[in-house]
Amino acid sequence: MRKAMLLLLLLLAPAASCERNPPRHPTGRGVDVVITAVPLLTKEMASVYPFLKQDFAPGGVLEGKEVYAFLPSSITVAEGDTLRLRLVNPEDDEHTFVLPDLYVKLPGQSVTTARWVARRAGVYPFLCVIPAHMPMMRGEIVVLPRSLLRS
Repeated sequence: MRKAMLLLLLLLAPAASCERNPPRHPTGRGVDVVITAVPLLTKEMASVYPFLKQDFAPGGVLEGKEVYAFLPSSITVAEGDTLRLRLVNPEDDEHTFVLPDLYVKLPGQSVTTARWVARRAGVYPFLCVIPAHMPMMRGEIVVLPRSLLRS
């Protein structure tokens, strides 16, 4: 359990900055982002795809598990942007959406909104921390330095 928590903390730690001076927080733009929890392999699909019955059966490779993904799994924004997140969970199963400084529960069959500010350039992983959904249900927000976007 300690190793799992340490791994989780490392995954959620913001990427290290190579800048010597702390970054300014320029006024960014508001960015609307829709992220959907998509079922890829769930026990309900076994009736549609008979080959999955064995996989979900006792002793099967998917026993007690289901495979979901976040779509899109990669989002690119600029430093200082405020992301207005619309998190869609069309399934019955509960999920979570976790970023550094953000933890959102996604109840079954819900649409949840949240905000997250891209304060520093870097790569920020997001994931569902429900153990049966890890490590598949993950993605990243790539925050580009605003200086790269100026022309």
